[in-house]
Amino acid sequence: MISDIPPRLLEQARFQAGVVARRQAIQAGMSKNGITSKVKSGRWRHIYSGVYATFTGPITRGARLWAVVLYAGRGAQLSYETAAEVLRLTDERSALIHVTIPAERRVRSVTGVVIHRSTTLETGWRFARGIPPHTWIEETITDLVDAAANFDDAVGWITAGFQRKLTGEARLKAVMAGRKKLRWRDLLEEVIPMAAAGTHSTLEYRYDRDVERAHGLPPARRQVPFVKADGSRGYRDRCYDQYGLVVELDGKRFHGGDYSHRDRRRDNDATVTTGATLRYGWDDVARTPCETAAQLFAALRARGYRGAVKPCSAVCTALPLNRIPAPASPASPASPVAPPKPAAPVSSVATAALTAGTTLTRPATLTALAKSATPAALA
Repeated sequence: MISDIPPRLLEQARFQAGVVARRQAIQAGMSKNGITSKVKSGRWRHIYSGVYATFTGPITRGARLWAVVLYAGRGAQLSYETAAEVLRLTDERSALIHVTIPAERRVRSVTGVVIHRSTTLETGWRFARGIPPHTWIEETITDLVDAAANFDDAVGWITAGFQRKLTGEARLKAVMAGRKKLRWRDLLEEVIPMAAAGTHSTLEYRYDRDVERAHGLPPARRQVPFVKADGSRGYRDRCYDQYGLVVELDGKRFHGGDYSHRDRRRDNDATVTTGATLRYGWDDVARTPCETAAQLFAALRARGYRGAVKPCSAVCTALPLNRIPAPASPASPASPVAPPKPAAPVSSVATAALTAGTTLTRPATLTALAKSATPAALA
């Protein structure tokens, strides 16, 4: 029976996934004996000290999150990975529930819960009914960046915020500037504008920085919208419009089943509407950026690019490909062009594959050919 539960408490339970705190019950008019009776009869259950489920079924995820906030008490907010879950910054459910409380408070830890204390926690906001209190998106991203195991993970949180359209460049910069201590602060000054401009994953950041910019290659357009064959809307990761070249960056190392089918269809669409497609994964960009830059340069060169590739270091393997000849301009009748020399291994492979509008997935072929080419062939 619920008739002996005060209406005010019933209302609170309804918006707190069926969970109430002891202090809420007393403030609503229940006696301590009344609360004890509910627990002994089995109609209420302890979740944490002073926190009860007012139902008898399984504890849902929402009920568990509310229970943690109510247990942590005044000013408590879900934070870090748990706030990211609530804010849809990630699709993954955190194994541990993270909650942050004001720095002046102390709360005893419980199993499965990580309690943080903060001097910058904003506690004056009113949250929408039914949503457990949580740190705001910019605070959440900043917390996760500062706690990241490595810089790649930090970049991943920032780019996810922009990819999901949850934050803005000025707001995120302002929050990060307000932190007295923040890891990778100088590097983050570069990452945030890039994420705001369309770098939507760690892999894309690595590509823009280590493949394209480090080797002096022309910048591609990012997140270019297009209409698929079925009429739906999609986005190409990188598009070199002038050269009819598309680059797709796949965060997963291996695709199978529907993913492979989806990728083939996307490549075919690109071949029809734009030209050739180069597809790269994590190893191509993070482990062999020079070979990837070499293949990209060869593809651009075969399609009319007349710039040079610059070495990213003294041991850069992309440098020899500067000697790939650029396609000749159409000859005028007054200036006949001599017959071309026998095709060099690198340029012939690049031109044959890429002018046909094909998909190349690994830079190893061009790298091997570049290493085996003779000086005469590259002249």
